[in-house]
Amino acid sequence: MATEKTEDLSRFLETLGYDEEPMGMFFTDIEPEKGLAPKPQYLPTAADEAAGNVDWAALHKSWSCVLSTIRRARKRRIAAYFERGRYGCLGGAFFLGFNKPQLQSVVNYVSTGVPGVLEGERYVPSPELMRRYCEELDPEPAPKRFCVFKPLSAFDPAEKPEFVNFFARPEVISGLHQLVLFGADDLEAVMSPWSAGCGNLVAWPRKYKRQGQLKACLGGWDPSCRKFLKIDEITFTLPIEMFRLMLERWHESFLTTQTWQSVRRRITESADVWWRPD
Repeated sequence: MATEKTEDLSRFLETLGYDEEPMGMFFTDIEPEKGLAPKPQYLPTAADEAAGNVDWAALHKSWSCVLSTIRRARKRRIAAYFERGRYGCLGGAFFLGFNKPQLQSVVNYVSTGVPGVLEGERYVPSPELMRRYCEELDPEPAPKRFCVFKPLSAFDPAEKPEFVNFFARPEVISGLHQLVLFGADDLEAVMSPWSAGCGNLVAWPRKYKRQGQLKACLGGWDPSCRKFLKIDEITFTLPIEMFRLMLERWHESFLTTQTWQSVRRRITESADVWWRPD
């Protein structure tokens, strides 16, 4: 965010009761000087899979969740970044725009698996439905080398976040959720589509934007990513255009009323109940 907006952002976050700086997500060809990335590994294509040229054992040795890297970066208040050769897991590579079409092995794994060969996660009732999901979501290819998440204050003046990511418990999310009409003239401005954790941080928000829609996106529901979020924490992702309007107009909203003060007390109670040292 621009330097002149830093004070406005601080006041907004304090009023919201959010004690962590939001992350901004964008694509860039410049590797962050200070940041965390998954271990390097080869990214197999559908053609590699069809030819039987995928070393699954080697891939699993470097496997990591996108939310895991982001969680560690959040703790250290530095960037988390990803690229074709450092993508974390094959699901992440797909949702972040580094690899299409999705491998059939991943489609099988997320659904019913392969009897006697691969145990499925059973998030989807059939491989056919999972394949349809991948094709209809159709994540945009990454436009630049790196997909980066970093604190808003770490953005250079020449950089612009494409989306803003919050990681918070429901009381804080309630403030963001109800504030969206100050950032978008859309009665259905908040969506929460089925997805992996990183899908609702990147792929779905980018899809809505590609369709000309400014949509906020609730996420973090994927059971496989829950261990990389704090207790009761969910994600809330907004296009930067929506967030800037909210930042300009929140003074006109319920955040200045006694109703919000009662929620702020619950935010304090929640922090007391769930306090854990990082």
